[in-house]
Amino acid sequence: MAETSPRTMPEGVAISLRGLTKTFGDLTAVDHIDLDVRRGEIFGLLGPNGAGKTTTISMLVTIRPISDGKALVNGFDVSKEPHKVRASCGIVFQEPSIDTTLTARENLELHARLYGVPKPVRRQRIEELLALVDLKDREDSLVKTFSGGMKRRLEIARGLLHHPPIIFLDEPTLGLDPQTRQYIWQYIERLRKEMGTTFVLTTHYMEEADRLCDRIGIIDHGKIVALGTPKELKDFLGGDTVVLQMANPPLDAFKALPFVSKVDVREGAVWLSVEKATANLPRIFQAAGAEEILSVEVRRPTLEDVFIRHTGRSIRQPEADAGEGWFGQVMQYTATSNR
Repeated sequence: MAETSPRTMPEGVAISLRGLTKTFGDLTAVDHIDLDVRRGEIFGLLGPNGAGKTTTISMLVTIRPISDGKALVNGFDVSKEPHKVRASCGIVFQEPSIDTTLTARENLELHARLYGVPKPVRRQRIEELLALVDLKDREDSLVKTFSGGMKRRLEIARGLLHHPPIIFLDEPTLGLDPQTRQYIWQYIERLRKEMGTTFVLTTHYMEEADRLCDRIGIIDHGKIVALGTPKELKDFLGGDTVVLQMANPPLDAFKALPFVSKVDVREGAVWLSVEKATANLPRIFQAAGAEEILSVEVRRPTLEDVFIRHTGRSIRQPEADAGEGWFGQVMQYTATSNR
């Protein structure tokens, strides 16, 4: 396990941010964030493209320098003790970064040497991790013959080789089929349970965040605009959501209803936040008057609804260059992590 310096960390906290800020000229990409991530939790950082989440994580893993504020990772000051921070972290990048011309074992062996894992324990750890991610029977196969899910599992194993207490996952299941995605979720939960690892992940899949994360922080314009468990965030919206497809919705009439707390128009429909939606549907129809309702949907709030409420937009799939800031510096980060 990486060295720990508990004297500077609040008890039970793995990552502590106070006033964390990153500026690029006149642009403030991360704006005075205060946040604690607890040890052993799976923490999700969600945000639209350009919201500041990737920049935040890049500072925490020492890829980008901090402009202002303070960040402690595993008890170490990111600005003053970057080498100890790197040794405390594992990273699974959005873009594939394993060598497909090597075998699974050779990839792990190379990574272990780069991180300075002592030779006497190197073989044992590789054996344990190959078994943990169910790749023992393919240890001598070239990675180019692996499926996307197998490559992802190998990357997770690689991130665990030096026994980091904290792992950052950048879009861990991006592009994988639903069955493989479920498989990766099971591994993340298993690793947290068996090794007590703290995970920080970014994702554009709301189902993934809802399933995996103990807590979620939504970041927009460089600020944390919402923070809580998935249930707390959904409960904050209050009541149910009624979605009406209408050509000319009477918005003022809907807003006047005492059991309607919010009225939005998006994606060609009217979205009503409603208390006891099923019981109040007749009054909603009455408020619509002579305007034709083409379709009605009643549902409980989702994380997507929470995201839209706080950011004003739907979460989008990452843009083509979304991962370049991480991937372009993978080998530099790895090679310097143990200096």
